[in-house]
Amino acid sequence: MGALFLPRDYPRIKVVESFEELLATPFGDGINALCWQRQLAGDFGEVLGHLTIEEGIATLDEASLPLLSLSGSGKVAVAAMLKDLWLLRNAGLDPVLDCVNGYLRDDCDGPVPTDVYSFHADSSPIETDTYLCTYHGASSEGLRNDQALRKVDIPEVRAALLESFGGADDEAFREHLSECCYDLHYAPIEAARPFPFGVGNLWRIAVKYPESPVPPCIHRAPQTHPGDPARLLLIS
Repeated sequence: MGALFLPRDYPRIKVVESFEELLATPFGDGINALCWQRQLAGDFGEVLGHLTIEEGIATLDEASLPLLSLSGSGKVAVAAMLKDLWLLRNAGLDPVLDCVNGYLRDDCDGPVPTDVYSFHADSSPIETDTYLCTYHGASSEGLRNDQALRKVDIPEVRAALLESFGGADDEAFREHLSECCYDLHYAPIEAARPFPFGVGNLWRIAVKYPESPVPPCIHRAPQTHPGDPARLLLIS
């Protein structure tokens, strides 16, 4: 297996040994992230090299992947991705494969950008989880809950949001924060040490929903720069 650089003193993450364990392990006792650590065979970079990559996010047509003119190693990579899709769909989920060549950034001038480069929690009105796997490129990053502050709880940020809202700090303002997803975004404390999810590992992370037994897993897309390789990403 590949190296997995997780915070050793952080009990909210549990490493599992199989997809079955990833699927069946309940969140509880503080655990809000499960990681099936894997070292996948195959040349995922070769697969990328046979795709037409434009800026932004493109969902891959899985039916066309086996038709690419690939070496044996490239075909192994395709088979690994298609197997993950099958496993998740067989479990009743709705995964997609994305080629990510830069995300759209929040171009607002406000104090709380809400794009995926910001540390955030996923949310849902019903019980659900998020599954993530990076096959190629920089992986997603996690942030310990005890090293994160909700941006709306930082006094100067809240004051700026309140000024923009133009009202009192009351229930209407709190509803505004929720509707704009401001309350889902976090700032790392000064001593924070974000950790990579790693390439090839399949994660299941907790989402914010009513009566969730654990806090959501805080994460973000990796910072990217011109010239960085595109990412191959599974998400459900």
